[in-house]
Amino acid sequence: MSEASQALQKIAKGTGIVFVGTIISMFFGFLSRAIIARYFSTAEYGVFNLALTVLNIALVIATLGFQNALPREVAFYKEREPSRVRDLISTALVIVAVNSLIWTAILFLEAGNISQVFKDARLVYALRIVVFALPFWALTFVIISISRGFGRVREQVYFQNILYPILWLILVLSLAIFNLPFASIFYVYLLTQFLTFFALFFEAYRINLIKLNFSFDLKLGKKLVAFSLPLMFVGILNFLMTWTDTLMLGYYKSSEVVGLYTAASPLARLIPIFLNSAGILYAPIVTSLYAQGKINEMKRTYQILTKWIFLLTLPIFSVMFLFPEATILFIFGGKYVSAASALQILALGSMFHTFLGLNGLSLVVIGQPKLNMIGDTFAVIFNVVLNVLLIPKYGMIGAAVATSVSYFVANVFRSFWLYQRTRIHPFSWNYVKPLVISFVLLGIIESLHLKVPNIWYAIPILIVFLVVYSFLVLLSRSIDKEDVELFLTIEQKLGIDVEIIKKILRRFI
Repeated sequence: MSEASQALQKIAKGTGIVFVGTIISMFFGFLSRAIIARYFSTAEYGVFNLALTVLNIALVIATLGFQNALPREVAFYKEREPSRVRDLISTALVIVAVNSLIWTAILFLEAGNISQVFKDARLVYALRIVVFALPFWALTFVIISISRGFGRVREQVYFQNILYPILWLILVLSLAIFNLPFASIFYVYLLTQFLTFFALFFEAYRINLIKLNFSFDLKLGKKLVAFSLPLMFVGILNFLMTWTDTLMLGYYKSSEVVGLYTAASPLARLIPIFLNSAGILYAPIVTSLYAQGKINEMKRTYQILTKWIFLLTLPIFSVMFLFPEATILFIFGGKYVSAASALQILALGSMFHTFLGLNGLSLVVIGQPKLNMIGDTFAVIFNVVLNVLLIPKYGMIGAAVATSVSYFVANVFRSFWLYQRTRIHPFSWNYVKPLVISFVLLGIIESLHLKVPNIWYAIPILIVFLVVYSFLVLLSRSIDKEDVELFLTIEQKLGIDVEIIKKILRRFI
């Protein structure tokens, strides 16, 4: 078995675990959002989302990009200088703890000025409550990133993907059951973040991932911050690409429009679920190949993984793109259906982001995080300019177009620089064929202008589409040997013998 296949199988194993955790997280998260959206008014739902948007920006700054840098840095030091791993971990935790406390104070004091930007006085008390969740949230992210550097996904799955959303759902349900006022949602959010951090910290200490005798290595801290700062700016830029539409809708329109739009945007962000799941272990595993100079193996891993991600993502994208009204109706209810066109446009942008693969993470692996920052800067400029031009006239549609264009620009830049530096790209011939088949089939179905009253009418159409698509992919002989090796490994681990599928694969490989 080739090194690329071995790397793919490790990534696939971690992706499967993270995917299950992410599905659980998404399920409980959408339940919580649906309860909040139905229990409170659209304007109150908009204030809640604006408060979390501001807090998310603060989180990126408070963590200094460590959540993206530490998986790579821990893996690197573990390989090259294992004696310094403990100092690296302790230094990272001290830096983030201090920085997050500073930003908590800043946001608390500036809550009034922030609320004036969005012309909603309710945002003041919202921010002055949720801001105290920032240190707990930031340290939770850092501890999980450290565990990823050791090739572990349990901490992310158990605490971030399962414990947190379940706690959040239980407490949100309590608000609705006891008919508590709108302000209570922010105290509930703070309590959820605190309980999640406390449980994770105790577990990390129990398994000796972190120790209580913290130390601070100034030299190591400077190197870590220097490597991480471009990633922090990338995080800010990515966040702006994701949330500028929400912020500017709040500025140009109203909290009610924000509430409607935030029924579409979280659904579209579900599309890269497999991409994000694969990225959890991609960096530490592929870093090993890069450190050994095995660029061809790294390229092969990238191409096969990108094809898998696209094939797995296609059903999710298809239902949102082909049946946006039915999707929103099923999740959020009839009063949010007017956001259907925005969902369709956002789905296109998210899918483009997905089908080019983990280009941004690959740039981090090869030590070029600054290129991510440059490309994302151009994308954010496009995003802001388009939002200013389109939102006043087109509202949610304009915001969705601006966001999708920014995804396109960012990913074109990342993929161009990745190819320029390493000659790595996702477009193997066995990936191009499924792409073309999917575009043609989706275009045919969309041209029929099918109107379905609810999601249950859409499911049979989607099943027929996927069956036809799978048959055409097999007929086009788009199966790689790595696909078969992964299937055989899964078959062996499950202890089953699927001879029929193996015969089909042998015929079409």
